[in-house]
Amino acid sequence: MSCLLENKRGALSKTPLMTLKNFNKNFLINFTLVVSIFLFDRFSKIYVIYLDKKFLGSEIFSSKFLNITLIWNEGIAFGLLSFNRIYFYNILTAVIGIVILVLIVMAIKSSGFKKYSILVIIGGGLGNLYDRVVFSAVADFIDFHIGSFHWFIFNVSDIFITIGVISLIIVELLNGNQNNEDKSI
Repeated sequence: MSCLLENKRGALSKTPLMTLKNFNKNFLINFTLVVSIFLFDRFSKIYVIYLDKKFLGSEIFSSKFLNITLIWNEGIAFGLLSFNRIYFYNILTAVIGIVILVLIVMAIKSSGFKKYSILVIIGGGLGNLYDRVVFSAVADFIDFHIGSFHWFIFNVSDIFITIGVISLIIVELLNGNQNNEDKSI
């Protein structure tokens, strides 16, 4: 049984059945990507929390350039905007939830590499949002340093959010160059 129909002009068009199959396939791929990132983040945090309790809060791992030490971040990315007041914390958490909803809408409307960049951000964002809701803070534990200079402590979700944002910037720069080339022709 063919899922293609011939329209008035003789061109082939997709039937609703074929469109539904493609939607289900694409949804499954997109959902799997987001859930995989979320689960990878959750398992890494669960393991680090377990090790932190086992070693009673001492440094879990220490080397010349990398330390694994659990800290609880009440702010946003890399500890920025940390608040002591629960009111501000709840507003910040709600704003993060709204941003994730906006990103979901953007992902639905996007395609190609841009869509996957947004999905990577959503996966990471959900990992951190989960921590904010369940623990009232985000578990950060990756500490890169050179000598006494330490970068912000971060987690696996932050890595994926950063990769997604950098990918989006690259997509937009490439699209901007294409639009400028199209205008010059």
